[in-house]
Amino acid sequence: MLKYMILVVQNSLTTGILLAMLFGFVQLSGRPKQKPFLIGGLIVGMIAAFVLAVLKSTTILINREYFNIGILSAAILAEVLFYIFLWGGKSQNRWPVFHERAGSILSAVLITFLLLYCLPDIFLYPTDFLMSGESVFSTDFLFKTIGYLIGLLIVILSAVALYKVGTNLSCKPVCILLTIGLTVNMVNQFAAILQFLLGRRIIPMQKGLFEFIKMAINYNNSFLYSIMAVTSLLAILLWVKSKHPSEPFTNPAQHRKLRAASRRQRRWCAVVLTGYILAVLCLTVAKEYDEREIVLSPAEPMDIVGSEIMIPLENINDGHLHRFVYTTTNGTEVRFIIIKKNANSFGVGLDACDICGPTGYYERDDEVICKLCDVVMNKSTIGFKGGCNPVPLSYTLSGGKMVIQTQNLENEKSRFE
Repeated sequence: MLKYMILVVQNSLTTGILLAMLFGFVQLSGRPKQKPFLIGGLIVGMIAAFVLAVLKSTTILINREYFNIGILSAAILAEVLFYIFLWGGKSQNRWPVFHERAGSILSAVLITFLLLYCLPDIFLYPTDFLMSGESVFSTDFLFKTIGYLIGLLIVILSAVALYKVGTNLSCKPVCILLTIGLTVNMVNQFAAILQFLLGRRIIPMQKGLFEFIKMAINYNNSFLYSIMAVTSLLAILLWVKSKHPSEPFTNPAQHRKLRAASRRQRRWCAVVLTGYILAVLCLTVAKEYDEREIVLSPAEPMDIVGSEIMIPLENINDGHLHRFVYTTTNGTEVRFIIIKKNANSFGVGLDACDICGPTGYYERDDEVICKLCDVVMNKSTIGFKGGCNPVPLSYTLSGGKMVIQTQNLENEKSRFE
């Protein structure tokens, strides 16, 4: 649940903020002819991102690294040209019609490339919700879907609220903060391109570039935090403005109307700041909790008689996960787990699976969880092949004991080496 909420916020909030600022600026600049271009860029970007997501998941035609670098390069070029038309054309006022049309096209192109970079992964996350053999009606699928939707809700509400806040202020502060936000994002994009070029040895390694890339990777979320900090100034400015309205009124009805408008403005400010706080909590507290190290329970005692492992049923009859370790002839420790599924059967398998390897399983709230991918196991399927299930291990019951052949564990030692 937390994993996909974090991923959605981390990979789409920057784009949501910049789009909100861009739409807000166009609304304030008094250029209604630009708005259809922006909406067109939004639609084209979403459709193109969806097509790209489908191609990524169903074909091998898309080289992810090269394609992303191409998108980032085009986005940087669009941002630079946007700066020129945003600031250079104001003072010169040359070719006003051409300037208006070119600025509209550039804004649409910029929106398209911003969406094309972030949305394909957002569209693809739901394809990872289900492991092979699992049902859409499982608790694990439900939790992942809820986390994904909460992440989208945080991003969308923050962006919409920021747009509402921006359109209640003057054009100049929105223009300045939009420029700063795009610049911070462009530095992050430039770092991603440099990382690719250095990694592929397309450009020679230099100490200064290496230090810059290292800083950008280690503090990647700082770019998002910076954009959030800058744009939160809009909410603060509007909050202060709403507390001291300057609009005149001639009767109590007009005064009540102005006070109601001020309250609405403060509510939008509160939504922006709340969304930002939730985003920071997602990327710090929730991420630390989600990535915490899970310590597997210690191995329990067992008896080895000749080529057989014997475990009393009374030790494993409680319905909880039990872990055991067998040391093979070459010294490899092979872990296996046992859990009683119902009155008549046990789930027995290696503490490893074909997908995640020997990372192991643990018990949480009476559920068996894969340590690596955090998938919840269906207890009734433990002991059968498929998905992230433990690799099945055969056993027999005899004289009140479970009997496992050591040779079966010897045959699987390569999984744990």
